[in-house]
Amino acid sequence: MYKAPVEEIAFTLKHVAGMDEAISKGLLGDLGEDLVDAILAEAGRFATEEVAPLTWGEHDAADNIIHLVLARLPDAPAGTRGISLFLVPKFLVNDDGSLGPRNDLFCHSLEHKLGIHGSPTCTMIYGDGKFGGEKGAVGWLVGEENKGLACMFTMMNNARLAVGMQGVAIAEAATQKALAYARERTQGRAPGSGSAGMSPIVEHPDVARMLLTMKALTQGARAISYACAHAIDMSHRASDTSRHWQERAALLTPIAKSFSTDAGVDVASLGIQVHGGMGFIEETGAARYLRDARIAPIYEGTNGIQAIDLVTRKLPLAGGEQVKGFIAELKQIANNVRGSNHDGFGETAVRLDAAIADLEQATAWLLQTLAEEKAAEALSGATPYQRLFGLVLTGCYLAKGGLAEGADGAGENRIALCRFAAENLLAETAALRDRVVSGAASLAAARILLA
Repeated sequence: MYKAPVEEIAFTLKHVAGMDEAISKGLLGDLGEDLVDAILAEAGRFATEEVAPLTWGEHDAADNIIHLVLARLPDAPAGTRGISLFLVPKFLVNDDGSLGPRNDLFCHSLEHKLGIHGSPTCTMIYGDGKFGGEKGAVGWLVGEENKGLACMFTMMNNARLAVGMQGVAIAEAATQKALAYARERTQGRAPGSGSAGMSPIVEHPDVARMLLTMKALTQGARAISYACAHAIDMSHRASDTSRHWQERAALLTPIAKSFSTDAGVDVASLGIQVHGGMGFIEETGAARYLRDARIAPIYEGTNGIQAIDLVTRKLPLAGGEQVKGFIAELKQIANNVRGSNHDGFGETAVRLDAAIADLEQATAWLLQTLAEEKAAEALSGATPYQRLFGLVLTGCYLAKGGLAEGADGAGENRIALCRFAAENLLAETAALRDRVVSGAASLAAARILLA
C-alpha cells in the first residue's frame, strides 16, 4: 500500500526549493522525455490517508478530475529520494475513452477560508473503500520511480510565476475600484481648490498619495513578472550556451512571486483605506480583494521560502556573476534616465543610483556571508533583501517604461509615475539594506523572547 507522505511534502516545500537547479545539472537523471510517454500502466495503490487541503479537489465543472499525488512505492528509499509522482483520476477511464467506475477517493470536507471562496479547497481521502470493492485508489506513475520531486518542482516554478500574476491582477482590480470611488466620493475641500462645495477625495493629497502608491506597486509588480516570463521564454528559445537566460529566470522567479503577491496584499489594503468606512462594508466589494489576495503570499511556497531560495540558491548562480551582471544592467537604466535630460524625471536618476547602490551593498554582503558559511546571518535578512530587490526593480522598470517612446501618448504619464515611485517608494531601500546587513545580531539576541 502507498502512503501519501504529508509530512515529507511539507519538509520538501520548505527545504528543497530549487530542485530545478539539481535537475539542470543532471543530478536527478534524464527528465527530458515526454511525460506522456513516461506514464506507466497500473502503478500502484494508496493506503487510506487524509491529504492536506487541495485546491479544486472536488467540483462539478468537469466530467473528470485528475489529481497529481506525491506518494511512496513499497520498496522506495527513505527520505525525499523515495518519493514518486502519481496521476490519480476521480473516475477511471475505459479503453474506449469513456468514463468508468469511480476511483477510491473522495472529498471529506470543504475548507472554510478567509478568501478565494470561488475556489473549492478540499480535504481528500484516498483508499477508504467508500465506493465498494477493493480498497485503494488507483494511480499511474508519472515519470520515473522515486523522481517525483523533480517533476513536481517543474510544475511549482511555473505556478510561482502564475501566482505572482494573481497578485498583479488583484492589485490592478483594487486600484481601479479605489480610483473610481475616489473620483466620485466628495468630502471636504481640497487645499487650493477653486470650486465651490466639497471636493472629490482624489484631490486630497493623502488620498492621491495612496492611489499613486497603488499604481506604482501594481505596475512595478507587473513589469517584474513580465521580465521573468521573458527570461523563461528566452531560456527555452535562445541559443543559450552560457545559461544566461536560464539563470536570469531562476533569479527573477522568487522575486516575481513574492513582490507581486505582497503588492497584491498592500494594494488591496490601501484600496480599503481609500474607501474609508465604506471599504469595511462587504457590499462595497473592496474588502474582497484583500481577502482574496492574502493567500497568494502563502501558497506555492510561502514568500519566506522564496526569500530563502533567492538568497541561498539564486544569488550564488554562476559564482554570483548573474546577479552582479543584472545590477550592472540596472545601473545602465539609471544612466539612461540621466542622459535623457527630461525635466519630468525630476530626481529619478539620483534616487535610482542610491537604491541600486543599496542593493549592490546588500548583495555583496550576502554573498560574502554565505561564502563564510554563516547561513543564519544571511537568512535573517532574506525577506528584507527580497523586498529591496523588488523595489529597485520597480523603480528601474518604471524608468525603462518612461524612457520608451510609445505611440500610445502615455509617455508623460509613465514618466510622472516613475518619478513618484523613485522619490517616494525608493526611500525605503536604505532602511532595507541596513536590515539585511545589520539585523542578524538583534534578531539573534531577541529570540530569547520566543523561548
